[in-house]
Amino acid sequence: MSFVGPRPDVKGYADKLKGDHRKILKLRPGITGPASIKFINEELLLSKQENPKYYNDNVIYPEKVRINLDYFYNNSIWIDFKIIFATIFRISN
Repeated sequence: MSFVGPRPDVKGYADKLKGDHRKILKLRPGITGPASIKFINEELLLSKQENPKYYNDNVIYPEKVRINLDYFYNNSIWIDFKIIFATIFRISN
């Protein structure tokens, strides 16, 4: 595990990745990442949905895949530092 990288998926979700999206599986999982920052209140967001599983499968998870694929193509030490500082900022607020 790395400090910065995509959070590991819940069992069964990674198996659904197809084509280019499977590239994110090459990234080492991390404690924090760009999708973690965006969805820092994921549990609260899901609790407000009429059908949380549907919302997760059709809104949140596809967005996480998009964000993590962008990280795959654009990651660098500077991006990692930005993610670390953004995580600290989000947690402290």
